[in-house]
Amino acid sequence: MASWAFLPSLAMAAEALPSVQVASTRDPVDKSYRKMLQGMDRFARDQALAPAATLRFRLLPRAPGLRLADLTLRVAGDTVSLPIALAPDGSFALPRDALAAREDAAVLANRKTSSLTWRAWVATPGLPPGTRRLGDLRLECLVGMTAGLVSNSAPLFGWLADWLSDPDAVCSQPDGNYLFFADRPVFGVTLQHGARSATLPLAMLYAGGTQTRASLPFCDCQVLLDRSYYAPLWDRSWPDDTLLSFDFMDTP
Repeated sequence: MASWAFLPSLAMAAEALPSVQVASTRDPVDKSYRKMLQGMDRFARDQALAPAATLRFRLLPRAPGLRLADLTLRVAGDTVSLPIALAPDGSFALPRDALAAREDAAVLANRKTSSLTWRAWVATPGLPPGTRRLGDLRLECLVGMTAGLVSNSAPLFGWLADWLSDPDAVCSQPDGNYLFFADRPVFGVTLQHGARSATLPLAMLYAGGTQTRASLPFCDCQVLLDRSYYAPLWDRSWPDDTLLSFDFMDTP
């Protein structure tokens, strides 16, 4: 059985979530188009971690009651506006547009910042159902951090911002704390490579099991706590072809 060091998420005082009643908001979710393009470049540069994988980005709910079917997404600059097609699972491919890059466009959703979280989605085709590949997750972390998708740091810890936003630090250290989300609530996760296997400890499930009512609004696991897990990205004794197998709570 393997064991890993773990730094729990930081707890902060709660802030009330704003309710959203209209499609046009004063505080839209926005990401830098240029930074997301840099994430795509990082995917191409480090694709040896997942040679057969494809890259998409993904929107996930962060507030109760949010329906992915209600979301719209676009790239918006000074003169350019490009609609982005969202799949039913909230995933999308980002087109490259020279004018949008020159205008330092934003990628905008029609919901408040606190209601959504963003992730890269790196997936190797042909894997067994209910599994993820560790090399895919390593590349997913690098792309997501390079693209500036994760934004759940509390203001009090702003002095950590440089370290927390360094992709190589976050994705290669035991206390990097990059959260992944399964498609369904998770009961357990097992790593398997050849004859070797290990079960992830409880401290690597459910955002480390440290979230409280006060700290949860600062975690982008807010409504996905039972789907969240950490992966041992830093532990190179587990090769990229290692499979993570999920026991889901709704499995008979």
